[in-house]
Amino acid sequence: MNLPDSSILTNIQFPGNAKPATNLFEKKYISIRCLENRLYNDDEVEQLPEIARTHTHYKEWLIRKKSSARLINYLSSKKKRLRILEVGCGNGWLAHSLSAIPGSEVTGLDVNFTELQQAARVFNEDKHLNFIYGDIYENVLNNLKFDIIVFAASIQYFQPLRKILTICLKHLSPGGEIHIIGSHFYKKSEIIFAKKRTLEYFTSLGYPEMSDYYFHHAVSELKLFNHFILYNPNSVVNKFLKSTDPFYWVTVKK
Repeated sequence: MNLPDSSILTNIQFPGNAKPATNLFEKKYISIRCLENRLYNDDEVEQLPEIARTHTHYKEWLIRKKSSARLINYLSSKKKRLRILEVGCGNGWLAHSLSAIPGSEVTGLDVNFTELQQAARVFNEDKHLNFIYGDIYENVLNNLKFDIIVFAASIQYFQPLRKILTICLKHLSPGGEIHIIGSHFYKKSEIIFAKKRTLEYFTSLGYPEMSDYYFHHAVSELKLFNHFILYNPNSVVNKFLKSTDPFYWVTVKK
């Protein structure tokens, strides 16, 4: 894999022995994102969550625009300096949006070096944003502490839920919060069918083995933690209003 130029490397940290290398998961993940038309050019990334009406995923980005705005408004209302970590930041669009919160310092973490390079390149002028390459399970964060940790459309790549949330709680400052947006949570009775749909989907793309990296978390698993559901797509109100956002917004507090 080609390394980015030195000006971009200054915007990516490589803790410990973390070194960018072509790994099987990333190679397949990027191939799938390409098939799904989810790889964006630099100009498009810079404008996200705004995107052309003609784009395949325009309606999806309308949902992301709304959910990210809710999160940003919530965090802005705290009116204090926040150290924010986004786990699974991808191309960095949300991390960049979060860095606009007054007083915020944002770190984006990902094992996907392809999109992380793009994030560092596109948002290289953002002085309140930096990136870390590595796997959160491998202690790349060392003793860093954050006020807010965000998973946006990424929690489904971490298993088990109890383990990843426990790790994140260790990296929270007192009174800190974990926020999970953009991902499905299921009733236990729904998980078998959800797994079947996932396998069928990845099989249709030619990568059935990728279903082994995609996990389905039950709402009931959150009971182990001090959690609050700030948006429930299945609530009576949201069903009555015919909300188009199918994803929960969950916060776990320390």
